[in-house]
Amino acid sequence: MDDIFGQALKDYTNGDESPLILHNSYGESEEMPIWYLFREFIDMPELEKMALSICEGHVLDVGAGTGAHSLVLQQSGHSVTAIDISAGAIEIMNKSGVLNTMKTGFLDYNEQKYDTILLLMNGIGVVGVLNRLEEFLNHTKQLLNSEGQLVFDSSDISYLYEKDGLPPHHYYGEVKFQYEYKGKKGEWFDWLYIDPDTLSEKADSAGWYTYFLHQDDQDQYLVRMIPK
Repeated sequence: MDDIFGQALKDYTNGDESPLILHNSYGESEEMPIWYLFREFIDMPELEKMALSICEGHVLDVGAGTGAHSLVLQQSGHSVTAIDISAGAIEIMNKSGVLNTMKTGFLDYNEQKYDTILLLMNGIGVVGVLNRLEEFLNHTKQLLNSEGQLVFDSSDISYLYEKDGLPPHHYYGEVKFQYEYKGKKGEWFDWLYIDPDTLSEKADSAGWYTYFLHQDDQDQYLVRMIPK
């Protein structure tokens, strides 16, 4: 599979700011602001700052991208493992000083146990579709130490369907994305946004305590989950 996302990141570090386009299944295509992926702690939103502040012990940063969050955690004294499916992202993290990286998807990763598993920038989206959430949570349990925690953010995107109504045949938080860069398009991929009520219900039945820590004015929220 072409690493369109990773190529755009690498080009950006070399001064090429060609647009990375993100097509979606629910509306108009948008340009992804690549600069935002390289932000430092001072430029991060309050939700992300809070998430980083509650990380404990050895941290697994899932979908780490450019390593922005991993670097902050390292500077705070945490041991961090950063994983991503993009080879280009891994290359950038290695160059920027992230000490432990691995090119892998989360469900394929089973190297060791962690005190905190972190997924930011709607990192829970890697679940793809709602009926895979239980599989994701079960796998997460296997990777957590005793008293470990899962920390991530997501958002309720029901506002996207206020005009035409919710999709009739699938959960409305299930969407598809496709990257386009310099005329080349990648494969469509599934991405999940989950509303707080649905998350609470699914998490409870899968054996997790759920704590909602922060919500902003765009219905984006931060959650901390602990196995029962």
